[in-house]
Amino acid sequence: MKRTLLKTLGALVLGGAAAFLLPACSADKTIRIRGAAQFDESHVHTRTLRKFEELVKQYYGKPVVFDLHLNSALGLEKDYFAYMCQGISVDYGTVSPSHMSTFSKAAPLMDMPFLFRDAAHWNKVLEGDALQPIADEVAGKADVMLVGYAGGGTRNLIVKRPVTNLAELKGLNIRVMGAPIQTRIFQAIQAAPTVIAYNEIYNAVQTGVIDAAENEAAGMQQMKFYEVGPEISLTQHAITVRPLCFSGKTFRRLPADLQAAIIRAGREAGAWGRQAESSEDAAILAKLKAEGKLRTHPFKQRDELLRLAEPVKLAYAREIDAEKVYARIQAAQ
Repeated sequence: MKRTLLKTLGALVLGGAAAFLLPACSADKTIRIRGAAQFDESHVHTRTLRKFEELVKQYYGKPVVFDLHLNSALGLEKDYFAYMCQGISVDYGTVSPSHMSTFSKAAPLMDMPFLFRDAAHWNKVLEGDALQPIADEVAGKADVMLVGYAGGGTRNLIVKRPVTNLAELKGLNIRVMGAPIQTRIFQAIQAAPTVIAYNEIYNAVQTGVIDAAENEAAGMQQMKFYEVGPEISLTQHAITVRPLCFSGKTFRRLPADLQAAIIRAGREAGAWGRQAESSEDAAILAKLKAEGKLRTHPFKQRDELLRLAEPVKLAYAREIDAEKVYARIQAAQ
């Protein structure tokens, strides 16, 4: 009797684990795929994920349910990426390249400040295959697929006081993302970078833990960073790249025709997200300015920022064995 009971309990435990790992199915065998976003429905990253869902359903043509958890209900992007690696809790989402650095030393290159010459260069890189070696490394080491590339926000400084030149920038304590290259670039341009979690930025600026942050317009609007840092310094130091990620473990458990739909939809949803965010970015900034919520200040020595950052970018590319990828990016026309 005891042995039978143990076998029964073991079967229940294994069955529960399998249910946790596999995409959920309803009684009619409908596949359920789980996603996560840090923002609400209005944010362009969330709308990009909704576009992905719409296109997958269109191309698959069979019942499939997407369960997207919003407003950081399942944590932050770094958590989503960890879940996708394991094939649990989250199957898809947009993730900052900085959060992939544990598995791919080259991934943060995508988010490196001053990487792209302009918006046309940025879009050309993401439309082509220049980033494929990074995608292959992430897939091989993290088991997460980069099925599309969204993004398009131009990142500027969010400060309590106007910053318009190098003298005013020098020593400014700025929150940066966790990848080492972010810290190195901002040190090179004479600021004082500090790594702080995204959801702690508002309070950190408000209480004086940091003097400034950096973000694109959609993030400023969504998180109301302008309330604590109303002076926006137009350094234009980055154009964002936000890979649309899908768990490799989940992907392999899906039917072949659904896999094909995900690959096709990922690429198209990424392009849709780029167009949406890049076109909305300037409009959001202008709207917030017109409403008196923030003030913008051109950075008068931007060419000097580019000059200071260049040797750091080259050294970093060599350090992470990404010189060829960096060269491919720079060669994109």
